[in-house]
Amino acid sequence: MPPAWRRQKGKEMRDFDVQAIEIAGPFGRAFRFVADPRTLPEWTHAFRSVSGGQAMLATPKGSVEVGLEVRASLEWGIVDWIMTFPDGSVGRAFSRLVPLDHARTLYSFFLLAPPVPLEQVEGALAEQAKVLTQELAALQERLARA
Repeated sequence: MPPAWRRQKGKEMRDFDVQAIEIAGPFGRAFRFVADPRTLPEWTHAFRSVSGGQAMLATPKGSVEVGLEVRASLEWGIVDWIMTFPDGSVGRAFSRLVPLDHARTLYSFFLLAPPVPLEQVEGALAEQAKVLTQELAALQERLARA
């Protein structure tokens, strides 16, 4: 069994998803936009507002305020988000931007399974992967207009 898969009741399932898009625009501009947490509501579904290290997230069970830390490195093209939920659980999202040439940037996003019981991982991850596809398309479109 590949290490990227977990076994649940005799069934193998992935616990991550990786997606990438090509952004029409220079690396620096794309990096600044993605690394600025205030832009998250412009291209993500869950983030309703972001301010002062806090974010309001829309979830299937209602809105929740989370602590939001952004770890970004222009030198390495890394933008990671650490979200601390009211119950103390921590969610992480990882991404990377790579310049393809002076006018194009590759953006990859690493989606990890949400902090839910193992038996719920497959459905939750599949749903989040669909949403991520839509969000990356919105980001691609937003940066093409910039």
